[in-house]
Amino acid sequence: MPTVPITQYGLAKNTLRKSLEMLQTVHPFTLQWVRLFYLYGPGQNPKCLLSQLDAAIDRGDPVFRMSGGEQLRDYLPVEVIAQNIVSLALKHSNNGIVNLCSGKPISIRNLVEGWINEKNWNIKLDLGFYPYPDHEPMAFWGSNEKLLRIIEKNE
Repeated sequence: MPTVPITQYGLAKNTLRKSLEMLQTVHPFTLQWVRLFYLYGPGQNPKCLLSQLDAAIDRGDPVFRMSGGEQLRDYLPVEVIAQNIVSLALKHSNNGIVNLCSGKPISIRNLVEGWINEKNWNIKLDLGFYPYPDHEPMAFWGSNEKLLRIIEKNE
């Protein structure tokens, strides 16, 4: 799909990708442009949703305030992301843009509830405390078909 960045950050990333693709025509090299979706795990930004939930548990908060949680996102653990990056890098082929995602949307509410259940935590959710952000779509996830095709190839 054509890229249409709407932020300065997105424009900068897209410009870098296009510049690398042009450079590749002069100096051939392997280029794999990996698009990360939503990841979680050790070392993540403290402002991320699951980091904030972890911090609320550490403080002993009885309630975790969040939006209504109906946004759909595409989350993967950082360990899976790392495995996929290594698998792609070992292919040594020009795959262009590759989505690193699950291809399966999950609601933010289900993600948080699953995290709470997995950790066996005792905290209640205050759903709807925060409004949905205007600058983010309610549903955003990727297709991992290309990723799976590349990784499953025997080269």
